Amino acid sequence: MMKRFFLLFSTCFGTFAAVALFSLAGQAWAQDAEYALGAGDIVRITVFQNPDLTTETRVSENGAVTFPLIGNVVVGGQTIAKAEQTIATRLREGGFVLKPQVNILPLQIRGNQIAVLGQVNRPGRYPLETFNTRLSDMLATAGGVAATGADAVVLIGVRDGKGIRAEIDLPALFGPGGEARNLVLAGGDVIYVHRAPVFYIYGEVQRPGAFRLERQMSVMQGLATGGGTSARGTVKGLQIHRRAADGKLQVIEPAMDDLLKPDDVIYVKESLF
Repeated sequence: MMKRFFLLFSTCFGTFAAVALFSLAGQAWAQDAEYALGAGDIVRITVFQNPDLTTETRVSENGAVTFPLIGNVVVGGQTIAKAEQTIATRLREGGFVLKPQVNILPLQIRGNQIAVLGQVNRPGRYPLETFNTRLSDMLATAGGVAATGADAVVLIGVRDGKGIRAEIDLPALFGPGGEARNLVLAGGDVIYVHRAPVFYIYGEVQRPGAFRLERQMSVMQGLATGGGTSARGTVKGLQIHRRAADGKLQVIEPAMDDLLKPDDVIYVKESLF
């Protein structure tokens, strides 16, 4: 008795789990209904009440899939709904299925690629492995932002036939409400990571050179980054050489809590005593 009950429970639970899984998958794909199939995509095609027609196939380089009874069908560039309609029409017009209800489930999305350029550890072109790949996912695939990379990332692409350009603050993605800026990618998108801004320090300091300019970095913090003044250096008469918007060079004597700007040059003078 207990054995039969366990078998019945297991069967019902398995059926429920399967229904829930396909329901969630359907909801996820409904959110991305405008995805267009491309070469390299692997899909499962089913026809209601015709299990013998179930096929897993790859979209070829010319955008076609091979399906039982009707042969090659061009679906490349079509949305999921349009591709389902195309196959259903071929089945109906060929007299193979009277009222075909076709369903296409993408298993792997490889046809659409993303270009990741600039200051990342592995720049290149990467396929969209899943339908809901986000900006942070693709940056991780490219090895993450390099040490020389900026905190802001530029995303260029096309949505609804219109070109878009978005500049995304990476640290803000992981703050409150940041998930809304972690955009879902589409085929043909380009991600570009700028080089991080720098400042320069020279004169009587321990480590003269160029350094990454962190956010809200003060003059005092910049001096600390350079190791501080040397034994002969002094902060009196400290100067910043800064290029103005009109291109003219300005020489400023800043306060220690003033903020540095990109390409600032800090000059530490030699003490007279």
